[in-house]
Amino acid sequence: MKQVFRRSMLLCLLVLLLGGGTVLFCLRYTVQGGRWASFSANDHAFTDGQLSSGQILDRSGTLLYDAATDTYHEDATVRRATLHAVGDSDNNISTSAKAALTRHLIGFNPITGTSGNGHKLYLSLDAELCAAALDELGWRKGTVGVYNYKTGEILCMVSTPTFDPSDPPQIEEGETAYDGVYLNRFLSATYTPGSIFKIVTAAAVLEEMPSLSEEDFYCDGSFTIGDETITCPYAHGDLDLYDAFASSCNGYFAHLAEEIGGETLKKHTESAGLLSSQSVNGIQTAPGSYTVSDSYELGWSGVGQFDDLVNPCAMMTLMGIIGGNGSAAAPRLIHRETGVLSLPVPTGGKDQIHGHWSSHTYEALREMMTHSVDMTYGQSNFGNLPICAKSGTAEVGGNQAPHAWFTGFLDDPDHPLAFVVMVENGGGGAEVAGPIASRVLQLAVDDAA
Repeated sequence: MKQVFRRSMLLCLLVLLLGGGTVLFCLRYTVQGGRWASFSANDHAFTDGQLSSGQILDRSGTLLYDAATDTYHEDATVRRATLHAVGDSDNNISTSAKAALTRHLIGFNPITGTSGNGHKLYLSLDAELCAAALDELGWRKGTVGVYNYKTGEILCMVSTPTFDPSDPPQIEEGETAYDGVYLNRFLSATYTPGSIFKIVTAAAVLEEMPSLSEEDFYCDGSFTIGDETITCPYAHGDLDLYDAFASSCNGYFAHLAEEIGGETLKKHTESAGLLSSQSVNGIQTAPGSYTVSDSYELGWSGVGQFDDLVNPCAMMTLMGIIGGNGSAAAPRLIHRETGVLSLPVPTGGKDQIHGHWSSHTYEALREMMTHSVDMTYGQSNFGNLPICAKSGTAEVGGNQAPHAWFTGFLDDPDHPLAFVVMVENGGGGAEVAGPIASRVLQLAVDDAA
């Protein structure tokens, strides 16, 4: 009798273990099945290790890539402009849709598995706008980004150098024309920001020492900290915060940095979202950096030099938050996804980012950036666009030309667009990057009309 009882208990234990294991497997299958299906040995979705199911399209339904036939868009300019968003044939661009959003393309379903031809993944990009941005960048290395800070959708994301994925080049060792060609400069690179960083310095002063922003400052062309000198291109004369921001006076902002200190500047650089990585549909951006110093280097850090580094996507997001008076949608690349019978597939909701500065500070920054356009850049260079902007000319040392930056947003509820343009070793920010931003934004607004 005891033997029968022991055997019955053992059988019950085995049944419980089997049931528990089955439940655990079902849970893991439901949660991680998409990741398992994305393994390159899955013959239902891959052929010889290459993705063979799914399509990538732009927001309007223009086909950018078909995995079943391994074909890209018919126009070479569009192919080159969307290379870093779509991906190359060997998946060397790790942040591309082909490499990073494979599960969306395969379209795994816990019930049907990976049967069928995969899903259609509509990116938020406007292919024609990306092509226009590439034309504006030309042969220069850099990036252009534009996004709707109300919806979070990235309309333009272009990185150069690039190439035609339908006809990839044979890149010889030491060939500088393709330096960093597999790097998405918008998402994965950081650069010395130059004077666009003065936005952060101004915000830090408005938050911590607002009385300092009301004091007049006289610029004679230089500002001395210890035994070192911070230089300006010319003597600006008497300045307040607004005029110093518009004329981008290095001496004034070095003075502000010295007054508030490196730890405070670092705190507000972090508050601006420039030191952390952000997720764009699961694709992580590169984090920036700021080094605290007590010497004259502190002055240069307040100007956007020294060891300051920012990521273009993070800077564009900050512009969206300022444009949204302290709140903006997080950037995203997925517009929508459809599966079997073209039925929509949930892709997650819109994430909101809330800034850490006061509404007074955001309002002041908006006014300063508007004042910069009126006083320095010239509204006539931007037509009827209600643009708020800041340029940057970031010195990078040696005999290299500075990086050219231009970033800002449209103060327009019908076209809530934030943007960033960065041209590596391009020269003056307003002269080089400003016209690119103007033409791309005008096209974006015209397309939306």
